[in-house]
Amino acid sequence: MDVIYARGEATVAEVQAAVPDAPGYSAVRALLRILEDKGFLKHREDGPRYRYRPTQAPALARRSALKQVVNAFFEGSLANAVAALVDPGEEKLPPEELSRLEAIIRKARNK
Repeated sequence: MDVIYARGEATVAEVQAAVPDAPGYSAVRALLRILEDKGFLKHREDGPRYRYRPTQAPALARRSALKQVVNAFFEGSLANAVAALVDPGEEKLPPEELSRLEAIIRKARNK
């Protein structure tokens, strides 16, 4: 998705060329088809190939993907997801990140 967002639209070959250690052409094509089936991409025919483009803004797509991850791996709990990310046993968060998280929580409480 990052490649397509950066370019506005791209073919399978363009996506494959832009991704480091990309899988084979068929695997990239299959992934783009899955993303299209899920509604994240649309395509148009450009001669013998398809050019894929996003159907929604990056921020909206990120939010949708994150909701799916939270539902699939954290029983729908945003608190569980955040706890996993800020686990003190893992890499220590920089003070700026902690301050930003605190500000986001304060803002959410005031709504």
